[in-house]
Amino acid sequence: MQVILLEKMPNLGQLGDVVRVKDGYARNFLIPYGKAKRATESAIAEFQARRAELEKAAAEKLAAAQALGAKLSETTVQLSEKAAVDGRLFGSVTNHDIAAALNASGLKVEKAQVRMPNGALKIAGEHTVTVALHPDVVVDVKVVVAGEAA
Repeated sequence: MQVILLEKMPNLGQLGDVVRVKDGYARNFLIPYGKAKRATESAIAEFQARRAELEKAAAEKLAAAQALGAKLSETTVQLSEKAAVDGRLFGSVTNHDIAAALNASGLKVEKAQVRMPNGALKIAGEHTVTVALHPDVVVDVKVVVAGEAA
């Protein structure tokens, strides 16, 4: 299925690109979430008429993400979990825990934006995770997990 992108999508294209994607991806994700429209003649004409408006909205999203990214890069997340004597946690620290701690400190971050390439944190200490606020704004955040005696 051919769709026209209404925002920048990583590994897919820029705003306004007409791309071919699998039908299920378009029907189940791109179109319902407002990230794309079917690439018909009328949809392309409508997009060209609204292009400046959509580019302005995309620029505002990018500016907001960059501002939040600047705050996040200076932030250290402090978490406390029960741990064994050798520093291994009895549970683990997941992206949900990190997002909740950031939201509690007033920085609005969704769980899906917190990227943990090595999986959940299972050892007490200082770790670095990435937060992808926008396809162009990816920030490293320092997470300090303090192990408390059980």
